[in-house]
Amino acid sequence: MKIRVINPNTTATMTAVIDECARAVAGAGTVVESVTSSMGPASIESHYDEALAAPGLLTEIARGEREGVDGYVIACFGDPGLYAARELARGPVIGIAEAAMHAASHLGRGFSVVTTLARTAGQAVDLAERYGLQRFCLGVHGTDIPVLELENPKVRGVIAEACREAIAADGSEAIVLGCAGMADLCAYLTQETGVPVIDGVAAATLTVQSLVTLGLRKSGRGEFAAPLPKHYTGLLSGFGIEEDNR
Repeated sequence: MKIRVINPNTTATMTAVIDECARAVAGAGTVVESVTSSMGPASIESHYDEALAAPGLLTEIARGEREGVDGYVIACFGDPGLYAARELARGPVIGIAEAAMHAASHLGRGFSVVTTLARTAGQAVDLAERYGLQRFCLGVHGTDIPVLELENPKVRGVIAEACREAIAADGSEAIVLGCAGMADLCAYLTQETGVPVIDGVAAATLTVQSLVTLGLRKSGRGEFAAPLPKHYTGLLSGFGIEEDNR
C-alpha cells in the first residue's frame, strides 16, 4: 500500500516533521511518501492562502493517480481542497482536521482545538460543523503563534499552557491540535495535560490505511465522481480534464 501525505504549503522543513509523524504510525507493508507542494504559500493561515494552496495540492493528487498511489492525506488543518481532491482520486483522501476531530469524538464527550493564529478559529468551527461534529467541539483557542514559528522549541510551553487553559475553560476531555506543524508535540502535550492529544497527521494516515486495507475506494457516483472534461485557460491551462484522463 502506498500513501501520499501532501503538505499543501511550500515549506520543506514542515514536511519533514509531518513525514516523521506519519511514518511512525504506518503499518508493515505501508509505504508513506510525504511531499511538499511545488506552488503556493509558505504557510496557510487565511482563506486566501487556502485558495492558492489548492492548485499545488491538486497537482500532487493528479501525479499520485498516474503513479498508482492508493490513498492521500492532506496535511493542513484547514483541509484545503479536500473535496476537489476527492473528485480527482480513486482511493480515499482524508484531511487532518477531519481525521483528528473524528478520533477525538471517540475519546471523550468533547474536545477543544488549540491552533495557531486566532483569526483561523472560525475556520475550525466551520470544519466541525461540516463534519457533523459541532456538538463535540467545545471551543477553539488560538495561540497567535505563526505557523512557521512552530519550529522554534520555545513555543512548546506556550502551546502546553494554551491546552491547559482550553481544558479548564471548555471542560473538554481531549485536545485536537490545529496545525500539521504541531504534529510532533502529541506525546509531550498528552503528558503535560493529562488528556488525549490528537495529531491529525497520524490520525489521517491510519484512517487512509484502514480504508485501503478494507478494500474501500471512493464512490464513483454523485458529487465526488471525476470532474467533467473541461478546458482551463491562463495560469490554470494545465489543469484541464480530458475525456481519456477521467
